[in-house]
Amino acid sequence: MEQHELRIATFRRGAGWLAVSAIVLIAVAGTTAYFLTNLPAPFEDWMLLAAAAAVVLFAVVLPWWTWASRSYVVTTRRVIEMRGLIIRRRREMLHQVGYTIEMSRGPMQRVSGRGTLVLGSGDGAVTMHDVHAPKLVRETLSDQIEVCQILAHRQAQQQAADPFLQRDALRT
Repeated sequence: MEQHELRIATFRRGAGWLAVSAIVLIAVAGTTAYFLTNLPAPFEDWMLLAAAAAVVLFAVVLPWWTWASRSYVVTTRRVIEMRGLIIRRRREMLHQVGYTIEMSRGPMQRVSGRGTLVLGSGDGAVTMHDVHAPKLVRETLSDQIEVCQILAHRQAQQQAADPFLQRDALRT
């Protein structure tokens, strides 16, 4: 009785805070276009372009990189946390083993319908920051833990009751 793994959801942290980066990008582009070839005497155009590039790097590219580098996948068997764009790190938590689910929501998260979930086990914790509909995600994870533990219990009972299944399982 093999259970196929199905993807339930794939999500990232909420991207609402990237709106500030978009506003900064628009402001830098407008300011650079206005002051290019129109700077006061001690300043040169390359200084303006270098400052604009530095602001875009630190206020636009790095926040986007941080947001894009982390994603979460919930399947019928496990939760997978993936980090990094160049060097990928992956952490998995099996529903069958079980883990605790802690939800916290600040005032702004409550207003926007978001929250932070911490999935803890003996091996460590996976923190899902700024998740949309955290109550729904928590309920889904709780249901998956329950279903996986029931299926594991049934499979253990079947193997204990049928010695031929035990022998076949040892061969494979």
